[in-house]
Amino acid sequence: MAEISKANSDRALGLIRRIDDLSLAKVSLNQLSERTSTKDLSSEVNTVAEILNSIEKQGDKALIGYTEKFDGFRPDPLQVPSKELAKAWAQTPKKLKDSLELAHCRIKAFHEHQRPSDLIIEGKLGEKLSRRWRPVQKAGIYIPGGRAAYPSSVLMNAIPAKVAGVEDIVMVSPAGKDGSINQTVLAAAHLTGIKKIFRVGGAQAIGALAYGTEAIEKVDVISGPGNIYVTLAKKAVYGQVGIDSLAGPSEVLIIADHSAKVEQVAADLLAQAEHDPLAASILITTESRLAEEVPAALKKQLEGHPRSEICLNSLRAWGLIIVCKNLDTCIELSDLFAPEHLELLVDNPHQIAENIRNAGAIFIGQWTPEAVGDYLAGPNHTLPTSGSARFSGALCVETFMKNTSIIEFNKTAFEKTANAVKELATSEGLYSHRESINIRSTSLTN
Repeated sequence: MAEISKANSDRALGLIRRIDDLSLAKVSLNQLSERTSTKDLSSEVNTVAEILNSIEKQGDKALIGYTEKFDGFRPDPLQVPSKELAKAWAQTPKKLKDSLELAHCRIKAFHEHQRPSDLIIEGKLGEKLSRRWRPVQKAGIYIPGGRAAYPSSVLMNAIPAKVAGVEDIVMVSPAGKDGSINQTVLAAAHLTGIKKIFRVGGAQAIGALAYGTEAIEKVDVISGPGNIYVTLAKKAVYGQVGIDSLAGPSEVLIIADHSAKVEQVAADLLAQAEHDPLAASILITTESRLAEEVPAALKKQLEGHPRSEICLNSLRAWGLIIVCKNLDTCIELSDLFAPEHLELLVDNPHQIAENIRNAGAIFIGQWTPEAVGDYLAGPNHTLPTSGSARFSGALCVETFMKNTSIIEFNKTAFEKTANAVKELATSEGLYSHRESINIRSTSLTN
């Protein structure tokens, strides 16, 4: 990472670095975007290739073997018994159960508005042109384990698949050394109606979904975030199955002006930092006062924090405060980074939002912390990372659907366009394309 002066380092209290120079800020933001892509991953790629090859050839035997090796338990049985799902839901405390139901209701309602409509166009020459949407038949969703449990990821992946009309949803998730999956994760799965859950994770789980094993059926689309091995496995199997995206470490960028409250800014930066040591928390502000006060607020809020070590590693390595002369420059830098999450803690957030080109999700004003989007706002929390918001968006209903073009020409439409088709076929040197038109043209005159 770029060097910073001792004064700036002192000002950051050793937690987060500050930059006031625009050119240095651009370099640093690019480095943050590439914080995982510049690493030599040849060893991980080879490991994933070996795992996938074994799963494809040996099925459940390899799946069980890798789970024993990496997760420390023998998954016998591989599938979570259905009674455990019902039990997990029944044992969920009422307040948490109510919260899950509220989140489910809001997420489902939002995604139902996303369901695409078929398109039918009656052409002027008598032709009929259509685009028809249909769900994939089988979908696999990957729910991470490890540092934390993510019932919210169950909702965000399963609900759009259900709304799309997917008939068969298979969930995989790594279990703990005792062989159990987090009870709230199972409760969320029960709420969404998922019946097939397997206690496997990592690249081996992606391989099972992509190729199929004796226990796990091959799916058409795989969604859900995971570690570097999961991501590399999804990349390797893409083409044999569809995937949602290649998720990188999470990130938040906050644009703040004089109206922003220091404690809120600090809390929102920490809410991102606590995810992962590779998470990036970025503040871009027009206020030197804010840049001076936020590090102290971070330090105070970290006192007694249960995930303080993760937060500290994240902030020290990937945290950043940038001071700009005006909001236009803040917007320019934000678009350069193309953040997964963008918070606007400014006087006129709607005007700023209109001028933003690249962001996975935009959170407007002080009453919309990124956490509401993570859990229950409604839009999906599976978002593009590492700059991919420049060309992609959130996981959605269409992730689990595909469209088919339906083309129907009548005799008149064929006659009116035949010569143009033949000219184009001839220009490309495709003889039989032209002849397929000529044969039909001949029949018109006979």
